[in-house]
Amino acid sequence: MLNIIIFIAIALVSTYVGYILRRYVAEKKIQDAETKAKQILEQAKKEAQDKRREVELEAKDLQYRMRQDFERETKDRRQEILNSEKRLTQKEENIDRRLELLEKKEKEIELRQENLRKQEESIKAKDTQLHLLIAEEKERLQKISSLSAEEAKQILLNRLNEELNAEKAVFIKRQEEELRSQVDKKAREIISLAIQRCAAEHAVESTVSVVALPNDDMKGRVIGREGRNIRALEMATGVDVIIDDTPEAVTLSAFDTVRREVARLSLEKLISDGRIHPGRIEEIVEKTKREMDEKIREEGERAAFDVGVDNLHPEIIKLIGRLRYRTSFGQNALQHSKEVAFLLGVMASEVGLDFKLARRIGLLHDIGKAIDHQIEGTHAKIGAGLAKKYNESAEVIAAIEAHHEEAEPKSFYAVLAVAADAISAARPGARRETLETYIKRLEKLESIANLFKGVEKSFAIQAGREIRVIVQPEKISDGDAVNLARDIRKKIEEGMEYPGQIKVTVIRETRAIEYAK
Repeated sequence: MLNIIIFIAIALVSTYVGYILRRYVAEKKIQDAETKAKQILEQAKKEAQDKRREVELEAKDLQYRMRQDFERETKDRRQEILNSEKRLTQKEENIDRRLELLEKKEKEIELRQENLRKQEESIKAKDTQLHLLIAEEKERLQKISSLSAEEAKQILLNRLNEELNAEKAVFIKRQEEELRSQVDKKAREIISLAIQRCAAEHAVESTVSVVALPNDDMKGRVIGREGRNIRALEMATGVDVIIDDTPEAVTLSAFDTVRREVARLSLEKLISDGRIHPGRIEEIVEKTKREMDEKIREEGERAAFDVGVDNLHPEIIKLIGRLRYRTSFGQNALQHSKEVAFLLGVMASEVGLDFKLARRIGLLHDIGKAIDHQIEGTHAKIGAGLAKKYNESAEVIAAIEAHHEEAEPKSFYAVLAVAADAISAARPGARRETLETYIKRLEKLESIANLFKGVEKSFAIQAGREIRVIVQPEKISDGDAVNLARDIRKKIEEGMEYPGQIKVTVIRETRAIEYAK
């Protein structure tokens, strides 16, 4: 019995010890498993992060490639659109030309039909008149048969006299027509000879100039910090400075060729010098303006020498030089004046007139265009006034005043001036009306702003979509500047017709300058 109890006790102890051992082993395995699980989890997190970084890099690379592909496709599509627009524009131009030709042909057909109708009516009228004359002749013959010999003789003489008068009138008319045809032929020969001897190249003026840059880094220096250099250059010269994607180039836009030339020369000097800042820009622009005045005088002297005209007043020479930077319907005014002078000289020589005087008239006929944007009146009237002021001869003054038929021609020189001016202006491609209309609109825009008191100067920029008005700070206060902008806006709305809208900017700047000695 004791053995059994001991056995049971041993069994119980063994069972408990086994349980304890199994529990310990199980807990050990659980701890090992948890440790291993943590390691596996950390490794998985690390691999997930690496995978995430790899996916992000791949996504960025894919995004970059897709952006490049999109930009390339966009560029190609934009080029295709431009090409399509160009083709459409050409097709529209061709259609317009065809329509013009068709309209012209229709008018010619209508004119022919009208002439045929008039001829038919004239024939019918003559036929009716002929029948009436035959009837009258019969009545006269009947009356003559009952008249005396003397009366019949007198009637016959009267009839013969009437017939002779009719034949004489026909003969005179025929001679006049022959003489007129000979005169027209001679005139055409003179004009043709003048054109052949004075044929010259011509170029249509544009409203932009391009300044080349040594490199694209220079664009940033031209622009300046926050665009201050561009603003300073636009303020000093009154031109639009356009910087786009064109490599190594800056575009200057202005309707006034003098302003544009001053801006071009100034920018070239600044680029060459390398010192580009607002103070330096103003200094260079002022210096360039003085040089431009001297260049204008030289242009006038050169034109007078080329034409062979001497003894001109110095102020007249300056005005002639200003024509180099003036256009008329896109045609350079100075080149046009020289061409008219040569044409006048040739035609005057052919008809026995003083060719030197004719050339003088031709060179000075458009002198009024040098200041017609500053003075009210037509350039012919202004030019005649200038010629009178600077002691030109009466023939020169009269020809200038009459070259657009605004006054009665008082000499043969005036008639030739009208013809020579028309020949030069009518040459194919010499003029472009759209540009002249655009320039006149911008000049009118500036003239409206200059009418107000306190305005120092004004510049029409952005193709006429903006006008910048610089006022005298001692006459216009900040509050007055606001009112001035509103008044100019109202004046523009009342006095002009224009597409879209025009921005009016009034600029008031006060400077205090002292010199330390």
